[in-house]
Amino acid sequence: MDMDIAGSKEAEYVCDSNEALEFKLVRVEEDLEDDSISFKPEMSHQIFGDSESIFGYKELTVKLYYSACRLTMYLGLEYQTVVDPNLFGGVKPDNVMKIIQEKLQVPAVLTNIDEFSKALKDDDSFQPFGDKLASFSVKQGNGNKNYEIYHCDTNNKKFLNFHERLQTFVLFYIDAASYIDVDDSKWQFFVIYEKFKNPSGSLSYAVVGYSTVYEYYAYPDRVRPRVSQMLVLPPFQRQGLGAHLLCAIYSHYRGQAKVADITVEDPNEEFQSLRDYVDACLCSSLPSFSKDNLKQGFDKIMAEEACSKFKINKKQARRVYEILRLKETNVHNDDESKSFRLDVKRRYNILFQKEAKLMKKLKPLLDQDPQLHTNLGLKTPEQRFEILEKLFLDTEKDYQKTILRIEKHPLPSSIL
Repeated sequence: MDMDIAGSKEAEYVCDSNEALEFKLVRVEEDLEDDSISFKPEMSHQIFGDSESIFGYKELTVKLYYSACRLTMYLGLEYQTVVDPNLFGGVKPDNVMKIIQEKLQVPAVLTNIDEFSKALKDDDSFQPFGDKLASFSVKQGNGNKNYEIYHCDTNNKKFLNFHERLQTFVLFYIDAASYIDVDDSKWQFFVIYEKFKNPSGSLSYAVVGYSTVYEYYAYPDRVRPRVSQMLVLPPFQRQGLGAHLLCAIYSHYRGQAKVADITVEDPNEEFQSLRDYVDACLCSSLPSFSKDNLKQGFDKIMAEEACSKFKINKKQARRVYEILRLKETNVHNDDESKSFRLDVKRRYNILFQKEAKLMKKLKPLLDQDPQLHTNLGLKTPEQRFEILEKLFLDTEKDYQKTILRIEKHPLPSSIL
């Protein structure tokens, strides 16, 4: 809407789209009435715009349900009152159904709950697509839950139809997400499922999460896989499943000579934390990352071994070295703590080397006109020191979180 309705009578018909949206992964018909399995989006601006608001309804609930296995989709609305355009200057309520369906770009979304309920039985015959990479169990409560991870490529047309529905989740959980071009054969897919017994007693596979990987060309005749998207759905988060999924990707590429190394596309803070945890666990098993070697500083052997064993690229290997070195550093020992701090700051100081060279060339002009220093956006030595100190403290804080996770929840040896 292009009108300011704050404080106006129209405001009572404006609702937060994040609050209005309700997701469910439905396994049995009884789940339709079970509010305990509902979950919310993290964002909805990619559907409803930056304001993340919907106009025209009171007590609105937008139900976006998926069958747990095939991801058959249902979209429906419930509300107490809808706005009367005649009473509000002709302003009509947002066509929520149309807005969502156009953004989702899924050809078959059910809008009749009875049809959706009948379609649930089709989940019993669902089988994962592609090749199984891993199977494992995770202890939960008094029992275990079983999971399997599968790999698919764009040659599997049935999977691509399934992926049309699977990828809709990224609009609500990955910022600045976009649908990928599945006509490009360089895309690879990794999907994790929970394996469980359905009411009929047979085994079913519920979707838990997935990752997409793009295989870039690496000169002269190799490829460089880049993790593009990774999402574990909210009902399955905080269970260590993302680590299993990332390890399965590593394992898939580890033995392939054509693979140079694995990179990540613009990792957010949460994914970088996961990546640090997994990579640090992996590299801690390597001889070059032994306690004695860590104290000697990062070297070429560490970078080469991390790459040859786990396809970890040099930049990430350096970060892992710093995490593991901090883990072995006695922070209460002034000499050890100072040595670690200077080592990290030397890496960050590279950011200022070009600027330092420029300042050296411009010194005569800077001496004549001190204001030029500010106009060019150059940093004084004091400013550089403050920036480096803040970078170090922020980095150390992140590293300590990773170390705590490693100590509390070491990766199982079965996936290392």
